[in-house]
Amino acid sequence: MPINILMPALSPTMEEGNLAKWLVKEGDKISSGDVIAEIETDKATMEVEAVDEGTVGKIVIAEGTSGVKVNEIIAVLLEEGEDASAISATKAAPASSGNGAAAPAPAAPAPAAAATPAPAAAPAASVAASGGRVFSSPLARRLAAQNGIDIAAISGSGPHGRVVKRDVDAAIAGGTGKAAPAAAAQPAAAAAPAPAAPAGPSDAQLLKLFEEGSYELVPHDNMRKTIARRLTESKQSVPHFYLTVDCELDALLALRTQLNSAAPTDKDGKPAYKLSVNDMIIKAHALALNAVPASNSSWTDGGMLLHKHADVGVAVAIDGGLITPIIRKAEQKTLSAISNEMKDLAKRARERKLKPEEYQGGTTAVSNLGMFGVKDFCAVINPPHATILAVGAGEQRPVVKNGALAVATVMSVTLSTDHRAVDGALGAELLQAFKGFIENPMSMLV
Repeated sequence: MPINILMPALSPTMEEGNLAKWLVKEGDKISSGDVIAEIETDKATMEVEAVDEGTVGKIVIAEGTSGVKVNEIIAVLLEEGEDASAISATKAAPASSGNGAAAPAPAAPAPAAAATPAPAAAPAASVAASGGRVFSSPLARRLAAQNGIDIAAISGSGPHGRVVKRDVDAAIAGGTGKAAPAAAAQPAAAAAPAPAAPAGPSDAQLLKLFEEGSYELVPHDNMRKTIARRLTESKQSVPHFYLTVDCELDALLALRTQLNSAAPTDKDGKPAYKLSVNDMIIKAHALALNAVPASNSSWTDGGMLLHKHADVGVAVAIDGGLITPIIRKAEQKTLSAISNEMKDLAKRARERKLKPEEYQGGTTAVSNLGMFGVKDFCAVINPPHATILAVGAGEQRPVVKNGALAVATVMSVTLSTDHRAVDGALGAELLQAFKGFIENPMSMLV
């Protein structure tokens, strides 16, 4: 039977994407694992691999199409022995919410409408316990249904965690994953929606405030839409509060100069690393979270997540917005390792070549605007983080030392915290630990 290839969900938060490029054409034979298309998400351009094998019978969504919804049919794959007539002969069936192939294809659209986005596919009947999508191949779903197996209870070993035939075979052999009675399988009633925010003026009303021809209307891309949605949700649902502390940088700057001067060089004279102040801030924040473990947390309605490692996201400005690549287990890494990893992540972030696992998740974040001369600011928390550290510029300021006026290089940092997870005293303890590492930087080396 013909198999629908669906717009994949390349990240847990992805709702739509742009079909940037097809790497196959109608009539091409493909195998599982072949790269068939490039998809632009809100943060990166990613390759899509085929899950099933067969012949590309119909490309439904033309390359260059924007705003293609997740699970929308983008192409139809013919199995061995089928020809294009099988597409029009097949009645539409509910499509899987998997990443790639789905259930039997619907009737082919008229030629004139070939480039028109197809209607969104119906959601799969099987839903994971977490409420997420079930990624599975058509054959795996058929085998599971025939043997009374709940496919949502099976761990997938295919690409992107997709459930494939061997996973179902293993479940059948082990006698696991038997479907629950129909009554028990009914989804829980959805929670009552939150009250809608008061509607502001419409676009048309806003445009009337400006003289025609005095502006250019630039449509929002997926990145800007995602930033707007997530940060609006954060300010509406996360009770922010802010703590600011001043840190003296003179000892840190001296140590940085010493470490950079001592860096080994390769045969071309290139140093093995070049530490930045931001690299040392990342390390200090990670060590502070490690020293105050209760602050390295995330709020959930079911309980507090206490993280075992400090996975520090670092805000990187790119064209059209920003992205936050993550230094995993930063408390365990040397300054040179953090520096080199950060340079690589920032470079690939600007090229939009990061993988989702390189910018999703994390336990906290650092946003540094000091290089722009910003003295201090308050950053918006990016859930599921409970904290974000906003870093201002290091500048010479008058300070009082031992009762006498002196000059020191001082940096103001502001910690934004989720008050549900990090109380005032706990946040202050975290900032004091951070200040201690910054002002006594040799402690970061031991």
